[in-house]
Amino acid sequence: MHILSRLITILLSPLLWIIIIFLWGLFTKKEIRKRRCFTGALLMLFFFSNPYIIKKLMLAYQPEKYTMQNGEVYNAGIVLGGFAGMNKADRKTYFNESADRFLQTALLYKGGHIKKIVIAAGDASIINKNDFREADFAQDQLMQLGIPASDIFIDRNSRNTAENAVNSKRIIDSLGLPGPYLLITSAMHMPRAKRTFSKAGLNIKPYPCAYSVTPFEKYAVDEYLIPSAVALRNWNIYLKEAVGLLMYKVLGRG
Repeated sequence: MHILSRLITILLSPLLWIIIIFLWGLFTKKEIRKRRCFTGALLMLFFFSNPYIIKKLMLAYQPEKYTMQNGEVYNAGIVLGGFAGMNKADRKTYFNESADRFLQTALLYKGGHIKKIVIAAGDASIINKNDFREADFAQDQLMQLGIPASDIFIDRNSRNTAENAVNSKRIIDSLGLPGPYLLITSAMHMPRAKRTFSKAGLNIKPYPCAYSVTPFEKYAVDEYLIPSAVALRNWNIYLKEAVGLLMYKVLGRG
């Protein structure tokens, strides 16, 4: 199932669809089919590269930003991985565009809003497994920020959100900490993560971060009209989460 989900993720790319249709038109011998393929690929490119359409969809999907109140404290914050990875070329670890998950977790702890940190981040790779465990890296980075090891607990074996939830519950139960617990992950990932963790029996409070899109700016023309490569990439993010949520519902995971 893990391998199948990774394959589906690769296929959920509008740019890939456009290229396939274009190549079909390029190599087909029938002129009418050639014209239809080229026209279809061009229309798809205009549609999927329009920033307004995908931004409206993503804004409707992701939860609004949450502001912690003074004195709001949780016994544990659960942060999901996906914010760092090892580069196979130089064998070094780099934070990525989801690093706000890590940053917000550290700030929440330093601000006294969470007492313990659970890092749910294993190894999602299919090949070269066990080369890198994100939870180990995140734990080390948090300790370098002055957070004591006694307040950090890691799930280094999960490969996906469903396993994150199951393993996090096992850790939480072993600690005997009463809920609710703060769930920290990217805004686009939060709907699926929230349902999955609730399904696993955890009483969680969502804390979305690492926003892929932010509300429209009144005078930003590029947000409405100008074709954008970022829009194509955002379709990948949106489709991955929307289809992932549907699959989790069908499989009873969320």
